Amino acid sequence: MSDIRTRALACRDAAPAIAMLDAEARRALLRDMAAAVDAHAEAILAANAKDMAVAADKGVQGAMLDRLKLDATRVASIANAVREVADLPDVVGQVTRRESRPNGLAIERVRIPLGVVAMIYEARPNVTADAAALCMKAGNAVILRGGSEALHSNLAIAAALHEAMDRHGVSRDVLTIMDDLRREAMVELLQLNDIVDLAIPRGGEGLIRFVTEHARVPVIKHYKGVCHLYVDREADPDVALDLLLDGKTTRTGVCNALETLLVHKDIAPDFLPRAAEALRAKGVELRGDEASRAVAGDMKAATEDDYAAEFLDLILAVRVIDSVDEAIAHIRRYGSDHTEVIATQNEATAAKFVHALRSAVIMVNASSRFSDGGELGLGAEIGISTTRLHAYGPMGAESLTIERFVVRGQGQVRHAESHSR
Repeated sequence: MSDIRTRALACRDAAPAIAMLDAEARRALLRDMAAAVDAHAEAILAANAKDMAVAADKGVQGAMLDRLKLDATRVASIANAVREVADLPDVVGQVTRRESRPNGLAIERVRIPLGVVAMIYEARPNVTADAAALCMKAGNAVILRGGSEALHSNLAIAAALHEAMDRHGVSRDVLTIMDDLRREAMVELLQLNDIVDLAIPRGGEGLIRFVTEHARVPVIKHYKGVCHLYVDREADPDVALDLLLDGKTTRTGVCNALETLLVHKDIAPDFLPRAAEALRAKGVELRGDEASRAVAGDMKAATEDDYAAEFLDLILAVRVIDSVDEAIAHIRRYGSDHTEVIATQNEATAAKFVHALRSAVIMVNASSRFSDGGELGLGAEIGISTTRLHAYGPMGAESLTIERFVVRGQGQVRHAESHSR
């Protein structure tokens, strides 16, 4: 038996230990895990410094390097995210529906853990703690397979979490972190459909496609975040500009950053020059259609590929459109079902935008940067699903459970001939 299968089996066998903890015991465990991250902050930062040095030697830069980097503030945020998950309402055993049938049967729908979740991710050390906390909050065991670029950081964070688990008598196998980072080992893990209940890849499009192509277990994924802001003819220009700057310039290497700006032709002559000036002051390169370049100037010509691109950089595609219907058509053609934003003061236009698009998150006069599990009240997120399965959009602990039926009766049988008396 291979080492990958052996460790995965141990994780599965340990899963009932976390599933059977009561809500308060799980909450106490997660709070101690957060405290352990704080207590080991110095060791975590030292490990991250090793990863950063290796990345620098390999020429890693841009969004990947930003995702990899930890500092004291980010480590504190990791611990705080675990605390927020700990303090969320418990979802295990939650009854979501209850009804009585005419035959006297009492029917309940009850949330239970998925079982074993395999988390496959790249240069995001925070995912180690986020995924562990969310999976365990939902009563699941978790197998973590991070990227080689964050190996030291991930192991240091996992060591802190394991220390807290030891104090609570919870097997370390519940949180299994893989240190065999060969692609062959990942493929083997993804094909353990008798052990692993769900795989969640989080990283670049290449990783997600690799996981999807090789998995024999269910996969929840999103390939990329091509997020749009549509500035309607009835938008408040000041609000629209704030949404644009926040969505594009605060952090470019995240999947909820804006990549395309759509502006109604009636507001474009006033709004676009002002927006272009503010964006250029932040170092943003603009790539626009002919109408955009005519009113804003000093803008590169956009290509078809630009409108489908997730730049993850200070680059923005721009287009002037004739109507909200054209904006909707553009998003349907080029979008990735992640997050879309409309700036408008017209409620009917906003409603049309919301109902016509199927993206996982729609923002009305709010920044795309709120498309995040923590900001949406989930405590943290294990990922953002653009796969239409049981979870869609930012995924918290509830998305890591499934619902089953529990039926309570007093001896009812379906067929009269089954009566023994």
